[in-house]
Amino acid sequence: MEPLVRVQNLVQSGVSQVPRQYIQPLESRPNNHSHDQNNNHTPQSSNINIPLIDLSNPNDTILLDSIRHACREWGAFHVINHGVPLKLLHDVRHVGRSFFEGCPLTDKLEYACDNASAASEGYGSKLLVANDDTVLDWRDYFDHHTLPLTRRNPSRWPSKLIPNYGKVLCDYSDEMKLLCEKLLGFISESLGLTSSYMKDAVGELYQNITISYYPPCPQPELTLGLQSHSDFGALTLLIQDDVEGLQVLKDGHWVTVQPLSEAIVVILSDQTQILTNGEYISAIHRAITNASRARLSVATFHDPAKTVKISPASELVSKSSLLRYRQVVYGDYVSSWYTKGPEGKRNLDALLLDS
Repeated sequence: MEPLVRVQNLVQSGVSQVPRQYIQPLESRPNNHSHDQNNNHTPQSSNINIPLIDLSNPNDTILLDSIRHACREWGAFHVINHGVPLKLLHDVRHVGRSFFEGCPLTDKLEYACDNASAASEGYGSKLLVANDDTVLDWRDYFDHHTLPLTRRNPSRWPSKLIPNYGKVLCDYSDEMKLLCEKLLGFISESLGLTSSYMKDAVGELYQNITISYYPPCPQPELTLGLQSHSDFGALTLLIQDDVEGLQVLKDGHWVTVQPLSEAIVVILSDQTQILTNGEYISAIHRAITNASRARLSVATFHDPAKTVKISPASELVSKSSLLRYRQVVYGDYVSSWYTKGPEGKRNLDALLLDS
């Protein structure tokens, strides 16, 4: 049986060079500028950030205009005054860090996920795809199945190591669902659709919460914490600690998303791009590493059921805006994603109709 390897354990063993299987090809390395459309080799300025949207804005027109711009131009944005208790944001980061930094490896391995299944719940270190030559991410993670409630199994979570772990995760799950539904309503309205359109099209939300831990890397210029991809579901809500690492691709440049402790990052996923007939874009993003500080993030994924059929809203298709995507059964889309691997938006592009 293949030994269980965790990136954090590699770092603690004192490695000074990145093992071969974690080295990204030259074109994917974080300091490579092949995505720069102007080929000027100038990285994006550090003072540029994704849009910041205040959900408490009493002016609906300004709020919806802000969401429309962010969804069209970025596919990602920060929200503040989102209604999620700030203490809960702190608590979920705290229990995540307590697991990764406060528990011995032998205890953590009791919660190891099944390496034979890409969708397995638990403690893991890589995303499995069919290709045997896949480059590994410099990341450990704990994935939780949280919604619908029939999928929620707190006995699979490390509450015996961290007593309040289960309560924090359940409370966080519930708050993220409420926020996701609120945002889907705003996104629908910003397109001139009924506020319930997106929620009805997605159906019952399937939610996973993934706590990712990126240990310091001795050669960050060779690795990625998470390779370039767009999420395959409907909407992702993410929080960071105070360490930079998340990057979003914007106009051929990688923009580092500056951490904001009270904000939540909203990332549009592929099914939202399909539902909006390409009016709104799913964000291509990745995570970079650094040599000195561990980084932690918490991503909450909201997806349709595998049997749901996703197609562009008929209201958004007209003579001036032709149908851009063919209908897809969500489960088939997920299977394709795991079979081919991520690599930007190639799975979404496979659904494009000829113009």
